[in-house]
Amino acid sequence: MWLKPEEVLLKNALKLWVQERSNQYFVLQRRRGYGEEGGGGLAGLLVGTLDAVLDSTSKVAPFRILHQTPDSQVYWSIACGSSREEITEHWDWLEHNVMNTLSVFDSNEDITSFVQGKIRGLIAEEGKGSFVKEEDPEKFREGLMKFEKCFGLPEQEKLVTYYSCSYWKGRVPCQGWLYLSTNFLSFYSFLLGAEIKLVISWDEISKLEKTSNVILTESIHVCSRGEDHYFSMFLHISETFLLMEQLANYAVRRLFDKETFENDLVLHDPLQITKRGLESRAHSEQFSAFFRLPKEETLKEVHECFLWVPFSHYNAHGKMCISENYICFASQDGSLCSVIIPLREVTGVDKADPANRGVSISTKGKTAFRFTEVRDFEQLVAKLRMKCNATSSPQHIINTEVAASSASDSPKDFDAGPSKMSQRDNSKTVGTEALMTVYHPQDAENLDSKMLKEKMKEQSWNILFVERGHGVSMFRTKKTRDLVVRGIPEALRGELWLLFSGAVNDMASSPGYYTELVEKSLGTCTLATDEIERDLRRSLPEHPAFQSDTGISALRRVLTAYAYRNPQIGYCQAMNILTSVLLLYAKEEEAFWLLVAVCERMLPDYFNRRIIGALVDQAVFEELIRVHLPQLTDHMTDMTFFSSVSLSWFLTLFISVLPIESAVNVVDCFFYDGIKAILQLGLAVLEYNMEKLLTCKDDAEAVTVLNRFFDSVTNKDSPLPPAVQQGSNLSDTKSDHPKVDITDLIRESNERYGDIRYEDVESMRCRNRLYVIQTLETTTKQNVLRVVSQEVKFSPSDLEELYELFKKEHFLSCYWNVNSPVLQHHDASLPYLDQYRIDCQQFRVLYHLLSPWSHCANRDSLALWTFRLTDESSDCLINFKQFACVLDTMYNGSFTDKLKLLFKLHIPPAFTEVESLSPSKGGDLSKEELIHFSQLSVSSVGDSLETDSLKSSPEKGKGKVDIQAYLKQWQDELLKKEENIKDLPRMNQSQFIQFSKTLYNLFHGDPEEELLYRAIAVVTSLLLKMEEVGRRLQSPTSPVKSPVAVMEVPAEIPRKGQEESSSEQTGGSRAQSLRGNHEWSFAFEQILASLLNEPAFVRFFEKPHDIKVKIESAKNLQLKARTRV
Repeated sequence: MWLKPEEVLLKNALKLWVQERSNQYFVLQRRRGYGEEGGGGLAGLLVGTLDAVLDSTSKVAPFRILHQTPDSQVYWSIACGSSREEITEHWDWLEHNVMNTLSVFDSNEDITSFVQGKIRGLIAEEGKGSFVKEEDPEKFREGLMKFEKCFGLPEQEKLVTYYSCSYWKGRVPCQGWLYLSTNFLSFYSFLLGAEIKLVISWDEISKLEKTSNVILTESIHVCSRGEDHYFSMFLHISETFLLMEQLANYAVRRLFDKETFENDLVLHDPLQITKRGLESRAHSEQFSAFFRLPKEETLKEVHECFLWVPFSHYNAHGKMCISENYICFASQDGSLCSVIIPLREVTGVDKADPANRGVSISTKGKTAFRFTEVRDFEQLVAKLRMKCNATSSPQHIINTEVAASSASDSPKDFDAGPSKMSQRDNSKTVGTEALMTVYHPQDAENLDSKMLKEKMKEQSWNILFVERGHGVSMFRTKKTRDLVVRGIPEALRGELWLLFSGAVNDMASSPGYYTELVEKSLGTCTLATDEIERDLRRSLPEHPAFQSDTGISALRRVLTAYAYRNPQIGYCQAMNILTSVLLLYAKEEEAFWLLVAVCERMLPDYFNRRIIGALVDQAVFEELIRVHLPQLTDHMTDMTFFSSVSLSWFLTLFISVLPIESAVNVVDCFFYDGIKAILQLGLAVLEYNMEKLLTCKDDAEAVTVLNRFFDSVTNKDSPLPPAVQQGSNLSDTKSDHPKVDITDLIRESNERYGDIRYEDVESMRCRNRLYVIQTLETTTKQNVLRVVSQEVKFSPSDLEELYELFKKEHFLSCYWNVNSPVLQHHDASLPYLDQYRIDCQQFRVLYHLLSPWSHCANRDSLALWTFRLTDESSDCLINFKQFACVLDTMYNGSFTDKLKLLFKLHIPPAFTEVESLSPSKGGDLSKEELIHFSQLSVSSVGDSLETDSLKSSPEKGKGKVDIQAYLKQWQDELLKKEENIKDLPRMNQSQFIQFSKTLYNLFHGDPEEELLYRAIAVVTSLLLKMEEVGRRLQSPTSPVKSPVAVMEVPAEIPRKGQEESSSEQTGGSRAQSLRGNHEWSFAFEQILASLLNEPAFVRFFEKPHDIKVKIESAKNLQLKARTRV
């Protein structure tokens, strides 16, 4: 069968393949060990053994054909066969139909491009009339049953797909099945009595990549919690890897990056994820990112075809991609030619040249695009006509309604205060001109040499517009990029930025949206608006446009409107600098849509609270430095230097480090090529300064070298006045660094690093995103452990394991709940301790797994009371510090500490009557009952709750973090004195009865059980006698019924097997006998003093417990415990 051409990483690793035929351009190979007598030696036996255990759906085909070109080390797999006859048929076809044609090409690149296009055409022909079919339902059901049986995960866990593969345990491959589900990567193998079971949650993966080495030609490498796992022998490794990458990215966004995930309705329900849906989504995301289209666009159809390029008089081979609102075309190499045709611009769709299966599309700009060799072209014409009729008139109306409705949903983070602009016609306040035209109008009469060059640039672009079209549907070719590299003329900059970024499409689909946002946002008061006001005067302060109220007001409106539109981002430093430059060259509304394009599409996740996107691109930058500048990598002992020095490059697109007249040229390239342009320029800057950087002794010296270089960058063709140019303000005599022209620097970056492909950058972004987020999580963990370790006596390793269990329990509650409230509890903007918190239900699971008292019959009640005691803020959530401290008391506390904890569990606010509300259920509580009881204290607080919770949780309230409140809370914690036992309230009779029952339950199963029961009776009698004497001394004349008689029942020691019923009867008789009596109570000192006289009590509570055993057990049982729940 013909294969989609894929580069072979290692042509002949460990001689796994034997060459059978070859010519100048193709190689036919046979898998070693196949069809040989004796198996082909040791290597053949190894290969044969590996292939023998594979099932038919995943077996490596024994024959393949590779394409190569002379003097090239790159090989492409183009065909495979299960038999010699099949592969020979493919080989003969290549020799008779392709070989003769290849001799006419001048370059190897053209040969490879032609062969790849031909093979893709063959695959398309074979696929005619056939559709992608779902997996065999029966086979999938069988796989699902195996998955459920092997791993015992909850039934809500959705299996997406599964593959046969090998898992490498050391140097031995274990054949089995890889299962990909919504939350886990699972592998199961059972061979020769040896069982291997592996379950890795996607949120634990820090590295996911395709790799190859001497033994494995191609494999998938997964790194989780410091352990490396390798999977190989896939039939379609690229498909498998793409799905794994998507599932990992989905889980990471859902669990770690909630603020961007919340807007993604497609992935919001894990039960709706399917293999086909993920594949379709991946293609749509790649499509919209490549053509800079709105994120909502979904790729509907792809057609291999040719596009007639009139100005070059040739047919460009490529793909026509069709979505709801756009028809796009990209040539096979992606850079030769591309076109974007919005359906709103289409005036007609016709059949042209039926012999060549042609489709002609006419646009409002009087341009006709002619596509040929289009499969099913007649059906396509009919579909496109229907689409154009549907979108020609109502589109703007529909989009306007959507925009208006989305804008009317006022974000929660904004306080709708009295709007300052509500009384005025807002359209008058929105700027209608770019600031550059106001402050630097061009003098058409007095043209100096720089202005003449500027006019020549404009003329070059006008010629391009005549040839290739003007507007959104223009042909974008290599010549377009060359003109962008030279610098876009000042007069055209705003228009072309809007065009190349795709912001023109957003603006066209939402007329009036910005004006509405300005009306609604101005006058609001939030943390974002406070920060915006603070930074307004710091944005290009040297430029006259931002020394006046005109520029400052426009900047305020754009930033405030965007913060209102996207409260998840709100406002982030660096947005002001970028927006200032946008306002210089674009009208105010255009600048707003350019900012939207940058923040939401071109630099995703750059401007959220953790700037994850910028950190990801810095990791990509480091990876590129290792590849292209290895000598610099060898010299630098710490690669984090490049991250620290380049952060501002990425966040501000070099605007903060380069003079403004040079920085705008960088922005030109960014809007045309995306982040690729910034990466290329960064590499060029480092290479230009290579020699000086290699002589630097420390980071400070290297930073100085780079700063001096940036100061020396000029733009000799800039028409800006000298007063505005930042580079010209430097005296030439003061700087010993030679001047570098920005145009030359950008051109050099394109020549040297232009081969960096967009697809490679996106792949590196995906790969490094997992690493960056796991690094941030590690930092969070280290900070939490550093704080908590000062409060507890657990060893560092035990404390780390407890943290992992705590965090895992948080995530397990998010896995299978579509609208999990726990997802609301992870906020990366909060202090480290409060980023992960658990509720009462989750605490109960951990209590059962980890507490030394979890064997107790009323363990659910104990878990509930412990949670209520620990929940100091009464918001029904506790953090890891609170969890670890209470567990530390149970394991490492003294006799007094443990007894004090038990005492506090049986008095308010922790204690609440449980059994009286559910007498028939014994000690077990349902989830609903548990949540109800955990919230009782909240309802009892009444009106003061909101005030208290705001005091204890400074992040809640007006949607902004109150730093002063955090400092006050921190100070109170530092000043908190050791709790005095005399300050504890007294325990009343019903609480003491429950306290006694808890002690009975705790002692069950202990070797000294009988002795402990007797001790309880003795202590109880002693305490009651003390209480009786005290009462008589206080009021000697009043008759008091002796409480000793009341407690005679517990003096009868219950025998083994009757403890629970005895204690229940005891409690009932006590309660009935005491209803008519005066209330009596005990102080903690009385109970402590009484129990200290009983050695059995002291031995029981001072007996050491090993938490390591509990932790190991919990790691194995946590998932099963969640399944039972």
